[in-house]
Amino acid sequence: MSGDTQHSRRRRSPKMFMVASDFKVQDHLEGTIRLQRGQLCQLQEGGAHRSGRAEHLWVKVLDNDCVVKLERQALSEVPADVAALLEPVLDLELRLKLLSRPQVLRRMAALALGSEVRVVWSRSQPELAEAELRYRGPLTRGSSAVYFGVQLKGWAAGRGKCNGSYKGHQLFVCPEACGLFLPVSELVLPRSSGVSVLSRAAESGPQPLALGQRVCFTQDQSVQRGTVQFCGPLAGRAPAPLYVGVLLDHPGGSWDGYYKNTKLCSIPSPEFGALLPLSKVTAESRSERSPLAVTGPKALPKVPLLPAPSKVAPQPPSTPPKRPLIQPSMLETARRALQPPSSSGPRPALKPAPLSPAKAALTPPASPQAPPTEQPRPSNGFHNLPSPVGAEPGPWLEVGSMVEVNDPPLFGVIRWIGQISSISEPVAGIELDQELSAATDGSYLGERYFRCAANKGLFVKLRNCRRDSRFPEPELPTNQVDRCNSIAFANWSSKRVEEHTPPVSGPDARLIYEGFKKGIQGHLNSCYLDASLFSMFSCCSSFDWLLFWPTEAQNNPISQSAQDLLRCEIVNPLRRYGYVCASKTMALRKLLKAETADSGFTNEEKDPEEFLNQLFLLLRVEPLLKIRSAIQKAQECFIYQLFPPSVSLSSPPVSPVSPALSPLVSPGLLRVSSVQTLLESSFMHSGLKLTEAPSCLPLLMPRFGKEFKMFDVILPSLNLDITDLLDETLRQCSICQSVAQWECLQCYEDVDITPGQLKQYCNTCNTQVHTHKKRQTHRPLEVRGPRGGWEGPVHGARQLMDLFAVTCIETSHYVSFVKHGPGATDWLFFDSMADREGGENGFNVPQVRSCPEVSQYLSLSVEEVSRLDAASLRDPVRRLLCDSYMCLYHCPQLSLYK
Repeated sequence: MSGDTQHSRRRRSPKMFMVASDFKVQDHLEGTIRLQRGQLCQLQEGGAHRSGRAEHLWVKVLDNDCVVKLERQALSEVPADVAALLEPVLDLELRLKLLSRPQVLRRMAALALGSEVRVVWSRSQPELAEAELRYRGPLTRGSSAVYFGVQLKGWAAGRGKCNGSYKGHQLFVCPEACGLFLPVSELVLPRSSGVSVLSRAAESGPQPLALGQRVCFTQDQSVQRGTVQFCGPLAGRAPAPLYVGVLLDHPGGSWDGYYKNTKLCSIPSPEFGALLPLSKVTAESRSERSPLAVTGPKALPKVPLLPAPSKVAPQPPSTPPKRPLIQPSMLETARRALQPPSSSGPRPALKPAPLSPAKAALTPPASPQAPPTEQPRPSNGFHNLPSPVGAEPGPWLEVGSMVEVNDPPLFGVIRWIGQISSISEPVAGIELDQELSAATDGSYLGERYFRCAANKGLFVKLRNCRRDSRFPEPELPTNQVDRCNSIAFANWSSKRVEEHTPPVSGPDARLIYEGFKKGIQGHLNSCYLDASLFSMFSCCSSFDWLLFWPTEAQNNPISQSAQDLLRCEIVNPLRRYGYVCASKTMALRKLLKAETADSGFTNEEKDPEEFLNQLFLLLRVEPLLKIRSAIQKAQECFIYQLFPPSVSLSSPPVSPVSPALSPLVSPGLLRVSSVQTLLESSFMHSGLKLTEAPSCLPLLMPRFGKEFKMFDVILPSLNLDITDLLDETLRQCSICQSVAQWECLQCYEDVDITPGQLKQYCNTCNTQVHTHKKRQTHRPLEVRGPRGGWEGPVHGARQLMDLFAVTCIETSHYVSFVKHGPGATDWLFFDSMADREGGENGFNVPQVRSCPEVSQYLSLSVEEVSRLDAASLRDPVRRLLCDSYMCLYHCPQLSLYK
């Protein structure tokens, strides 16, 4: 099989299925799992096999993230592209209804970005909001669920939830509070598209008039015309008839866009607004449209022509008053102003058109011999509209920017930016909000640059575009480092606690910590620090010596400030209230930045060991660990990195992992090791010993990038035995339990005498073991014991350390698991950025939740874990076993002396 064929097979989308009926399945770990009709399933790799006459499939149920084995007949295959659209739809009944109309779903999937759509605003009412499709795809990396990102318009503008970003990732750009991410069930295409309503709410009552549609109605024996800005029921009226809010072309109304203090749409002045029952409004046909918007006895006078440019004196620019949307009088003025000169006169290339009667024209005067222009020449949609004197295109101008051109203004959205032949500077292709007779469908001189409705495409020089004045100026870029200290963070602040607060455990810990807005709030890539501090201090006091280490304010003012901040602003409030805001941890990050001259501590991603090493140095405390090698003096450090050898020292490798490290590695099994085995192996092969038993032992797991891991699973040992890793202590002979005087590295890996375990012998046993011809080449080393002699067996207690926290990493994000009580199931899971409120300038929402399910996996042996199906591991178990980064151990008795 060729490499290309193998690559194409790897990239092929997995098969998708839907559960055909409700039923239950039994799982040996999860118990009874209830499956419902309409749930989506993904076929797992190698998950199909036959048992008797029935075909069984291993599938992952996307709705509850569990992996089960089902009969093929219980599933209905679903095309992968359709399944991606259905996955975000949580209502299973609605999902089934949508599946019965795959042609509609595929039409939605093929809808071009920039298309007009309608958004289901309320399921209880048939009210739809006008929007524009700006994004289609997954919201997070690795997800297959397809969402639709829309920009709200009309009356719904400003009622969205974001600016086009999701959890800090910018997926499209729009004004703040104008963006929404929705499943396909919440979208409706205009009726002209031929696609019917997709959602249950919209099926009950489609909108009779579209936002932006031209309408007319009779008022005081005259016909008023305008544009629909709102169409829907009014709150508090039952039954709920539909009303229409109209922006009039000319004064004559008395409605400001509000109903009972609720804004329905934007009306610049009550004189241009009218709110009427739907029965009194009729749609305006194309033949009825005229530059004069009011007919009858109260018709307005004709619009005067612009005066000759040469007779108008320049006037200083003034702030234009707030205007309604395009009026017919404005269109007429713009049409005449934008007409190019006749063919008989000289043809200037892209010369500016006149502004308004109050401003001097920028076009050169016509030749005296040139006849007056009678018939406009087709302009192909290009207009050289004037811009403010000295204006340059701002960096904010990009495809999707909402702009205005001309004065009176024409509003629209930039759909294309580029070069056009014979034009020396960048040109913008704009889709106007409303039709203009001189505009095109996105073509210029027969060549298409973008697509839009007929008479809405306009081409202008990019420098002639101005920001849309109907929307407020965007705020200047926010200093994200200092933003957590701003007034906007007031509702997220936490209190200072002076009194020493010991940690709580058991049910009390769950009561304090469990829930959203609990733990430590993340901000600006702080998860490395949040997860580390929560692991160290939330439910354990073994690191409390850091809070009370003696410091002298005169000699170490920064150290004392850091210690006070850590104790009174972070640890004590965390233990008393279960929550610490991001401004407190940012203050600590600033102290680390000042001490290390590393600006990355306030805004960049770091690793926990980098943070902890710098924190200990900042506090001027003694190192936790003192480790001696065979040829060197004792070295001091704060954290120990496990570096197991990748090949066996005694025999050629038979797998990517040394048999000594993972003796259970074989085809079909996971590469698994335990922290106990990794620590012993790392010390043994490096010839290291602990000169004293530590009160805390932070261990970094071996990781070599996300593309390759030395182990599929690392099982955190609940109890770590370090007795045989201590220097100058009495150690037992592995055979007779007498005082050990020799240890042998080669015996550690010997497959005949329990490989992967420490081997130490008394004089007699050492001689007997190494008399064997296979072990005569071994080189045992003498064990250093305490001074003085000792005869007979050794009955000393083992030196054990307990696991109390595990920090894990997945795709550059750190989370932590913390043991909060003596029970086997007393485990908490903490994520400082579990959710987000708002867009780029929003807030991360931390969460702590109970996860007793991890206990049943921590109690398994390495052999049992190696036989698990990796695909069956669900969050948070998968994170704990497959993505562990640092394991924290402590000895509570020794912590008292520290």
